[in-house]
Amino acid sequence: MNLLITCPRNTELETIDEVTKLLNEFGDSEPKIFKTDFSGIIKIETVIELFELVEKFRCKIENEPWELRYCSRIIPIQKTCQTDIVSIKENVAKLIDCVKPNETYKVSLERRDSRLTRNEIISSVVSLLSNNVSLEIPNWEIIIQILGGITGVSIMPKNSILSISKIKRLN
Repeated sequence: MNLLITCPRNTELETIDEVTKLLNEFGDSEPKIFKTDFSGIIKIETVIELFELVEKFRCKIENEPWELRYCSRIIPIQKTCQTDIVSIKENVAKLIDCVKPNETYKVSLERRDSRLTRNEIISSVVSLLSNNVSLEIPNWEIIIQILGGITGVSIMPKNSILSISKIKRLN
C-alpha cells in the first residue's frame, strides 16, 4: 500500500469508483484498491510516485473540487511494516535522511486496533532525531498510520496529508 484514503462510513464502494477514475486520469490505469477491515478506510497501491500524486490530488481539489465527493483525506504511505515498535522505528530510520539538521518536524499518528500507546510510538520515533519539533510550522511530517497489525510510515513535506474539506474551504 502506498496510499490511504478515508471516506464517510459505508461509502467505500463509491469512493473506490471515484479514486479509480482519478488515478486513471493521473496515469495509473490499473491501481490495486482494497477496502480495509476499518470502516471508511481504503488502501491503494499505485505506480504513480507519491510526491507527484499528492500534488496531482491537490491540484484536482483546488481546480475541480466537484470531482471529489466521497474522499475525505488522502494519506501518502512510503513504507509498510508490522505493528511493533522495532519495525516502526526501523522504517522511520530508513526514511529519515531527507530531514536536514536545521529543519523541523512533527509526528502525525493515528492508531486503529493497536495496543501500542501513543507515547511509546512517538518516543521511539523522536529518539531518532535531534531536530526541533514544530507542531505549527514543521518542514517535515512523520506520518504513522496503524491499521491493526500493519503500519504505514512516511516522511513527507508539511501538509502532505490532504484534507479535502479543508482545501475546498480555503479556495
